[in-house]
Amino acid sequence: MKVLLLICCCLVLLTDAESARILGIFPMAGTSHNILTSKLMRGLVAAGHDVTMISCYPMKDVPKNGKYTDIVLDGFAERHFEMVFKMNLFEFQNQGILQVMYHMSYLTIRDTNDTFHHPKVRQLLASNQQFDAVIVEQFWNDALKVFAHIYSCPLIVLSSMGPNPWVNPTVGNPQPVSYVPHLLSGDFSRDLSIWNRATNMVAYLLEYLVTQFITLPANEKIMHQAFPNSPPLYDIYTNVSLVLLNSHTSLYPALPTVPNMVEIGGFFVDPPKKLPDDIQTFLDSATDGAIYFSMGSNLKSKDIPPERRQILLNVLGKLKMKVLWKFEEDLPGRPANVMIRSWLPQQDILAHPNIKLFITHGGLLSTTETVYHGVPILALPVFGDQSSNADRAVYNGYGLKLHYNDPNFSEELLEKLILELLNNPKYRKNVQEKSKIFHDRSQKPMDTAVYWIEYVIRHKGAPHLRVAGVRLPWYKYFMLDVLGIAFFGLFAAVFALKSLLGRLCRRKGRPVASKKGKKVKKQ
Repeated sequence: MKVLLLICCCLVLLTDAESARILGIFPMAGTSHNILTSKLMRGLVAAGHDVTMISCYPMKDVPKNGKYTDIVLDGFAERHFEMVFKMNLFEFQNQGILQVMYHMSYLTIRDTNDTFHHPKVRQLLASNQQFDAVIVEQFWNDALKVFAHIYSCPLIVLSSMGPNPWVNPTVGNPQPVSYVPHLLSGDFSRDLSIWNRATNMVAYLLEYLVTQFITLPANEKIMHQAFPNSPPLYDIYTNVSLVLLNSHTSLYPALPTVPNMVEIGGFFVDPPKKLPDDIQTFLDSATDGAIYFSMGSNLKSKDIPPERRQILLNVLGKLKMKVLWKFEEDLPGRPANVMIRSWLPQQDILAHPNIKLFITHGGLLSTTETVYHGVPILALPVFGDQSSNADRAVYNGYGLKLHYNDPNFSEELLEKLILELLNNPKYRKNVQEKSKIFHDRSQKPMDTAVYWIEYVIRHKGAPHLRVAGVRLPWYKYFMLDVLGIAFFGLFAAVFALKSLLGRLCRRKGRPVASKKGKKVKKQ
């Protein structure tokens, strides 16, 4: 009995010794962002770590293995949903690219600044707590990285998507504009035409200008107002030990990544659970199959204008299949084959064998889940990266795309696309092949995330994984200084040779004196 007690005590001490204190800072109130961040922190708690999370929502169903502390930013979520309620996001795409970038940058910087001055955050900073790692989400909020400087610990960045111009410069990851798509350019990996590459270059240029002249200066300003003794933002901006990418090669084209970038795409997907009884019965009775229709967490189907809504109802009502539609209020004229609910367990629904098609806005979480479960999609993208995600589905052969604001959006076209996806077996075959690639990994995505976070903590930030390019200014990175010296040397050599030849020619053409003292020209 004493021996058993001693073993248990040793195991407890060993667990405590390996437990790390991790601080996660996520002031973004968007629902999809919270799904990612809370899932990651929950995984760290389940792995036995001591986790503190600054976010807009309290965590539900906290695992028992480790320790967890919630620091909820009061008022952030309410402000976010008040803004979303006032806006019609279906009209958001009517804004220009620069306008969208500026708007999103402003909202993010505001939330970052308010986080710095929130009483609960100030109380945390005033305490004697120490942390072994700080995790932030990369989203125009680079000033948040100052927390890693304050606690003198490794900085880990979570990217809600794959390699992109927001996160690549922080670790010196190469992003050749000729084939690495910008967030707004879609997947043009199969069509590297001059037009697509030129469009991609313009998107990168706009992104660079917004980052250098709006986002980073604004972050620098609020950071030094809150923490006057902090170092220059650029020193913090590139002091990243690890980037966790919510991507996978089954979802994205093959892109370059440096050693301290790790793909964990799909880490938020849970094994399917039992469906509510009414939904289970509805789908089980769908002998001709069923369609799942959801526009995500931010876009509300109830906000779809009446004309467009009627088109959808007319097409869905013609189908023999049953339709499960996430719709947030009563739906007049709803066909008999359509069931609506204000909230639906998406992952569990997509796992049902009778689901034959997923009509979606094309968000990255939704497109990831559809590949996970092997279900073809019809994407109706509205704004942001939704169009790019839809493009990848089209290029990979498991979906079709009809932009919500497409002037050709009609009942005939919508019906044609749905029937093509339902009747042509190639789409299901392609998505199931992608699903096999998605699942064929050495370990589960969450286990990969936990391993690399622990690795970085064990190795004090793992500086051996960082490439030298992250320390180079842009003119050195692109070898402009070397090329400048080479061109100057070449120019100097040409100039010197020209001068020498000029002198020789003038000397040969100069008159010379004859023996009689008369000047004659050389023949």
